[in-house]
Amino acid sequence: MRAFIFPGQGSQAVGMGKELAESHSTAKEVFQEVDHALEQNLFRLMCEGPEDELTLTENAQPAIMANAIATFRVMEKDGGRDIDELCSYVAGHSLGEYSALCGAGALNLTTTAKLLKLRGQAMQKAVPVGEGGMAALLGADIKKASGLAKASAQGEVCTVANDNDPTQVVISGHMAAIDRAIAATKEHNIKRGLKLPVSAPFHCSLMKPAAEAMEEALAEATILPPKVPVFANVTADAADDVDVIRQLLVEQVTGTVRWRESVLAMSEAGVGEFVEFGGKVLGGMVKRINRDSGNVSLVSMADIEAFLKEV
Repeated sequence: MRAFIFPGQGSQAVGMGKELAESHSTAKEVFQEVDHALEQNLFRLMCEGPEDELTLTENAQPAIMANAIATFRVMEKDGGRDIDELCSYVAGHSLGEYSALCGAGALNLTTTAKLLKLRGQAMQKAVPVGEGGMAALLGADIKKASGLAKASAQGEVCTVANDNDPTQVVISGHMAAIDRAIAATKEHNIKRGLKLPVSAPFHCSLMKPAAEAMEEALAEATILPPKVPVFANVTADAADDVDVIRQLLVEQVTGTVRWRESVLAMSEAGVGEFVEFGGKVLGGMVKRINRDSGNVSLVSMADIEAFLKEV
């Protein structure tokens, strides 16, 4: 069995999607539709930068999705088969869950782009810049990270945001609490705490205003049953009911991204190969979670052609 997986924030880079758009009209059409939906020249920003503008959450989220979906659609077009013939499940890391739902036909591309633009803006607005932060805990499993977060909160918010793999957990919350956590890593037998270059504390209770904004937007969005079930971040379980998916996307804004558990659950369900679209970050995590799993990253036309020869 195979799962298609879609990356989250941090996988953006100036130049993303350029080679694909020059090589294949299907990719070009994806980028044009996203530009039209957002009424901005996002693809030019993806190709040319500047990097600081591309990294802004409201740009990075739709850009990463557009690149992943362009890669996916080129593969689907050249392969001549629908998603349900090629994989059993889809999943995405944080914003990547929207890409996964788009790939599975639950959300159309225009709706996905608009939702992610709004999601980025709402997350940025939820907490004044400088008040919140995030840190990656290297050499930490979920138990150690949870203990450190709890000890560092001291009346403020400090919680696990992303359970990425057995060696890396990300925490999120008030900046002072994050600083306390970084300072106390050695006491908790954690190798290192690394503050992340993000402009807001994602996936914690401080994002409640953003969750409310997304609840309103998702209530009006058309969501169809996905062609294959999606493994949701907040439950680490498969979902294919439209109302459940809608609610889980709201909960995801403040909830923990349970990526490690999701990969383990997919592996237990019989998935032996994970195929990542438009990035290489998740592949490394998958290998650290389950070293026996097959792992493919599709970024370039050459990657897509090589993959299609194997399936």
